[in-house]
Amino acid sequence: MEQQNQNKIPQATAKRLPLYYRFLNNLNHQGKKRVSSKELSEAVKVDSATIRRDFSYFGALGKKGYGYNVEYLLGFFRKTLDQDELTEVALIGVGNLGTAFLNYNFMKNNNTKIVVAFDKSSHKSGSEVGGIPVYNIGELENRLNGVRVAILTVPASEAQHITDRLVAHGIEGILNFTPARIAVPSHVRVHHIDLAVELQSLVYFLKHYPMKDQETKEEAVSTEKK
Repeated sequence: MEQQNQNKIPQATAKRLPLYYRFLNNLNHQGKKRVSSKELSEAVKVDSATIRRDFSYFGALGKKGYGYNVEYLLGFFRKTLDQDELTEVALIGVGNLGTAFLNYNFMKNNNTKIVVAFDKSSHKSGSEVGGIPVYNIGELENRLNGVRVAILTVPASEAQHITDRLVAHGIEGILNFTPARIAVPSHVRVHHIDLAVELQSLVYFLKHYPMKDQETKEEAVSTEKK
């Protein structure tokens, strides 16, 4: 897909593409040949109208009355998401969360792999976790070796300093699991994932936006669009 077309896709749609890809991949492993937007909706918890709108940005991906060809969609989104191209990732901070990431290492996403990790603890330096080498943070600049994406799981007080070092040595994307809102140049993309905030948000929605009310609203919106 040309970069020009990619730029026309809303960011909200782009964020849902990996979700669609994962479900389609599961269907393909089950031997299923086709899927409807309704089935997709029930599986990924995104309303059918949104799915059809998302897919419309990529042209005619399905046929009315038939649904979507699973193998074709899977191949299309694999190419769109660069699933055939390996993205190497560095992990900074081998604490409890960092260790969990290294052991898991995105095994279901064969296009993304943590290849190197760093920590300030001297007893972790020179070890391996999940088969991934762990180096002292002092070796960061010498061990990145062209990696452009990093996962940040360090204490909040260290986040900005580490970020500055990462950016200075070619990191272009950061998945930030610290509470700190790090500052980066305009060419670097940061996705913030604050687990405490997400949990607070979940509890708030449970109390004030019951699922039955939300489902009723979504059904009403979907009916209005028909």
